[in-house]
Amino acid sequence: MPAEKSLPRCPWAESDPRMSAYHDQEWGVPVRDSRELWETLMLEGFQAGLSWSVILRRRESFREAFQGFEPRTVARFTEADVARLLENPGIIRSRSKIEATIGGARAYLTMQDAGEDFSAFAWSFVDGKPLRNTTGEVLAQTPLSEKLSAALKKRGFKFVGPVIVHAWMQAVGLVDDHRAGCFKRP
Repeated sequence: MPAEKSLPRCPWAESDPRMSAYHDQEWGVPVRDSRELWETLMLEGFQAGLSWSVILRRRESFREAFQGFEPRTVARFTEADVARLLENPGIIRSRSKIEATIGGARAYLTMQDAGEDFSAFAWSFVDGKPLRNTTGEVLAQTPLSEKLSAALKKRGFKFVGPVIVHAWMQAVGLVDDHRAGCFKRP
């Protein structure tokens, strides 16, 4: 569905129709599904050093390459799969990011096997409801993203520094950072 051009949005979403549609339909919408939360975290890791628009343009290729981001499937990827992914022009061909995604699937499953639901884990950092930014200042990282980053790293995740984690928290609605004047801001 194309984005409505006349709506006031967060400044980052105004110049690119794909980013506008992402902003309008996905960014900041609370995600409670564990697998979807994990997929988004992995894509945020691939975004490190790049623009999110690059990831959006390639998201379907990522989903195909990582077999729907099904953690049990990705956790079984071998060195041959890594080599295959490094040849895939539809994704970001970074060995460290690919290996971090495979490791992230294993960490996700370790949590699950220990009875720790990924969604409940993530949402526990905000007491189960989105934190609303009332200052108007949008930060790259926060003390909360530093805390969640450390907890993810402790569980074996990689490419989950506090900046990536804060971007993920914004994307999946843990934090509502819509700017004043944006039609999505409550």
